[in-house]
Amino acid sequence: MNYRLLSRYLGIVALLLGGSMFLSLPWSWPVLGASVVFERGAFFGLAASIVATMGVAALLLYWGRRAKGRLYRKEAMATVGLSWVLAAALGALPFLLSDTHQGASQRMSLADAFFESASGFSGTGATVITDVEDPHLVPRAILFWRSETHFLGGLGIMVLFVAILGEGSAGKALLLAEMPGPNRETGRTRVQHAAWAFTVIYLGLNVLLTAALLVQGMSWFDAICHSFGTIATGGFSTYNDSIAHFHSVGIEMTIAVFMVAACTNFALLYMLLIGHPRVLLKDVEFRVYIAILAAVTFMLVAFGLHYRDFAGIGEAFRYTFFQVSSILTNTGFSTDNFDSWNEIGRGTLFVLMFVGGCAGSTSCSIKIVRHILFLKIAWIEIERSWRPNVVRTLRLGGTPISDPAVRHNVLVYFGLILILFVGSWMLLDVLEPDESWSNLGHARHEKLIDCASGVGATINGVGPGLGTIGAVENYAHFQPTSKLLFVFLMIVGRLEVFPVLVLFVPRFWRSH
Repeated sequence: MNYRLLSRYLGIVALLLGGSMFLSLPWSWPVLGASVVFERGAFFGLAASIVATMGVAALLLYWGRRAKGRLYRKEAMATVGLSWVLAAALGALPFLLSDTHQGASQRMSLADAFFESASGFSGTGATVITDVEDPHLVPRAILFWRSETHFLGGLGIMVLFVAILGEGSAGKALLLAEMPGPNRETGRTRVQHAAWAFTVIYLGLNVLLTAALLVQGMSWFDAICHSFGTIATGGFSTYNDSIAHFHSVGIEMTIAVFMVAACTNFALLYMLLIGHPRVLLKDVEFRVYIAILAAVTFMLVAFGLHYRDFAGIGEAFRYTFFQVSSILTNTGFSTDNFDSWNEIGRGTLFVLMFVGGCAGSTSCSIKIVRHILFLKIAWIEIERSWRPNVVRTLRLGGTPISDPAVRHNVLVYFGLILILFVGSWMLLDVLEPDESWSNLGHARHEKLIDCASGVGATINGVGPGLGTIGAVENYAHFQPTSKLLFVFLMIVGRLEVFPVLVLFVPRFWRSH
């Protein structure tokens, strides 16, 4: 392991994070309209965070100033994994150093701040803050920083890093380490060009959505924050009841459309922009993505009309389409308390947590291309069990996949997700006392399902779960150790397991 080179890259990441904190400072002043008084605690808390972050950057850059050698895959994976941990740690500073409270009389603890920061950068959108609307608990400048973490983590720290600095072959290694998966096209084009193309699309979607929300009556502060949360598929809102606060069909449908767009492969969006829409329509992953969205929406509308007192098909479609889009894209916004839906609706949304958007998008969870390949591999193996002499070629969209590593990667990935989910579920059930559910007015037997939904919601980047962490609830009641477990799951899910798990392998850190 080339530790000096690793230190240099981590120093640059810290430098970029410190610089980005400056964008939150102006919201401390009443002149922008977000706050009514100068937020002294938030301003100086952010200023102190900037100084501390720049100090960390200086130390890392100083130690790595004489770095030599190339950035190989091992160093790239270490850089990516540690960058996200570093970002979550440094991103927690504004919550700790400002006058930010988790609840009415409880300041943010270290575990709370780390949780909130990791949730923002990973695009999970889970929160431990009980009332985000009270500026005495959460200053507006800190609330903006909270949403800004979505913006920074949405496209990927390394994508922005490579877009700005390039780094040649090292940039390619960084992108491949941060965007793992069986559907990567990075090697076919110049890396910096691809990073810049994705960044421009990402920025363009944010600008378009902000403008659309402003036209529909949102303030600049709310429009920018909700744009960050939508395009990054994060889900942080500036209101306790999320998008339901606006009581606007137009705002709901606008955000839903942009959530769907943000979970489309950015390479396909690029082809659409340069005048090749057929590439988007012919892509098998995109077609399956839209088919799942439509099928689940119509299924739940049918069951919703049967079990719930909707005013009609229009209202049923309004709430169901938005919520299915939010969960499928792993955003986590809500317009209705889906935890009060019937068991079929709740169960379907829970399963949907494990289905992400397209590869090359801002979504988390298990990308749809992995599900497609897994089902194809499963069918080939089932047929082979009774026709062992028949040879079937694994195909994706008509294109044969001859690399056996792809099949191996898909199967191992599903196995690791299953192990992490079940293991974390059981561990969380042990860590959390039964009395926590009783104190919240819930039956003790609900803890098992709530813990399962909490693990599913964090490892898949969804945010809200079921029961005590439903659409109108939060994660404040969990033990500090449990919150740190959630932090681990959020980062693991965002980086698709491998770049994080290798950090725990001793041989990975050896020089040779």
